[in-house]
Amino acid sequence: MRLIIIWVVVIFLLYSVINDPERSADVVLALWDVIWGAIANIGTFFEELFTGSIGR
Repeated sequence: MRLIIIWVVVIFLLYSVINDPERSADVVLALWDVIWGAIANIGTFFEELFTGSIGR
């Protein structure tokens, strides 16, 4: 079942890129911004946690 789902996702992604490459690029960039923002926020949290500046 997992293999079928993976193939469906891959086929859908290929269809999306071929059908509308500009929108696909926008979606990928938006996802990258979300992922990068989450990583940056986690880094900020741990930096403030270890430096003791939370709540000041």
